[in-house]
Amino acid sequence: MNQKYLEATKLWTLAVPTVSAFITSQVRDFQDRDDLLQEIAVAVLESFERYDPKASFLGWCIGIARNQIHLYFRRKNRDRLAFDTETVDRIAQAFENSSLKENGLDYLTECYEKLDSKAKSLCNFRYQQDLKPAQISDQMGMTPNLVAKALQRIRDRLRDCLERKKAAEVIL
Repeated sequence: MNQKYLEATKLWTLAVPTVSAFITSQVRDFQDRDDLLQEIAVAVLESFERYDPKASFLGWCIGIARNQIHLYFRRKNRDRLAFDTETVDRIAQAFENSSLKENGLDYLTECYEKLDSKAKSLCNFRYQQDLKPAQISDQMGMTPNLVAKALQRIRDRLRDCLERKKAAEVIL
C-alpha cells in the first residue's frame, strides 16, 4: 500500500469526528450528512498530494468540508436555508481552532515525550513500524512475553498521564 495513502488515512481517521461535527452543525438531514462525509473523505484522499504538512491537517479538512457543504447547498438549491458565507467561515474557524486537547492528542504527545528512550523504542517498533512483540523481541533482546508486558505498562503509564492532564484541565 502506498505510504502517502496510509498517512492520509491515519490523519483522516483522527479528523473524522471534528469534520462530522462541523457537517452536523450545518446540515440537518442525516442521510445528506453521511453522504457529505463520504464525499469529503474522497476529496481529502484525492487531493492529499496538495496538503502542506506544515499546516494543520484538521484545518485543511475543514476547508474542504466547507467547500463541499457549499456545493451541497447549491445542488439542493437551498441557499436561502443555508448560512451566509461569513457565518460558515466563522463556524469553520471555530472547528479549526477546537482544542486538540479535547481529543487528547496534545496531551498524548506530552506524555509520550516523558517516556524513557527504551519505552519510546518499543512504541516505535510496535505502533510506527507495526511489528509484533515476537519481532520486537529480536530487535530489543527481550522475550516476546516481556515485550508484551512492557508495552502494556507503557500504555498504562500513558493512560494515567492523560487522565491526570485532563483532570488538571477541568480544575483550571
